[in-house]
Parts: sequence; C-alpha cells; structure tokens
Amino acid sequence: MDLHTHERYGARKHPEFVVLDIGAEKGALVLRTDSAMHGVEVEISPSEDDRRRSHKEVLERSINGRPAFTAVFDDLTAGTYTLWTGGQPRARGVEIAGGEIAHLDWRVGGEAPGPQTAAGVIAAPRSR
Repeated sequence: MDLHTHERYGARKHPEFVVLDIGAEKGALVLRTDSAMHGVEVEISPSEDDRRRSHKEVLERSINGRPAFTAVFDDLTAGTYTLWTGGQPRARGVEIAGGEIAHLDWRVGGEAPGPQTAAGVIAAPRSR
C-alpha cells in the first residue's frame, strides 16, 4: 500500500453544506452540469477582463437524495461574468446581482449545453 497516495478532492462525494458569502454588493452562482463534467474546472472572469479568472471544480453533491454535479461560485461582485471550460468561453453575459444566487444549467435537457448568454440565468432571492 502506497502511503503517499491520496484521494483527489473532486473524486469523492461532497455531502457537506455550502456556505455562500453574499450580501449587498456580493452574489453567487450555482452551475449544474451532467456527470460527464465531474471534476472539470470551470473558470469565471468579469466580462470586462477575460484574463482575471478564478476557478471551481465541478463536484458531486446531493440534492433531494439524488446526485447533482455542481460548481458553486460565491463572493462575486455584482456585475456580468464569462464562464470558461478548456480555455474557451462557454457562457458570456452571466449576470450576478448582489444578495442573490444565480443559477445556470448546463445539463443535457436543461438549458442548451453549448455557449450560453444571460438568458440561461435565473436569479433566486436570498433566503434569510
């Protein structure tokens, strides 16, 4: 047994709760994907600066007892963003509002799996 082998972070299920840092000028984005994107890093950048990117990995979580593959971006300053996979823009014009959680669905049968604009985003009011 190799003692130096460790499990890749994204390989395991993630049953823990996600805590979102949102407020007056900060929002969040929950991206849903199919299982084929499990472990893929999705990058996000402000629309006005494609080079200023951060990333999240698509992780397996559970929603109502069923597997859900999500990337969760929080602490996003209100504005518009671009999402990237494999170095290519995948969704442009994604609007993030302060104090709200935006949702984007890349599942087959959800929103179109190809390039998307803000039309694929639904903002949900912040729960208290």
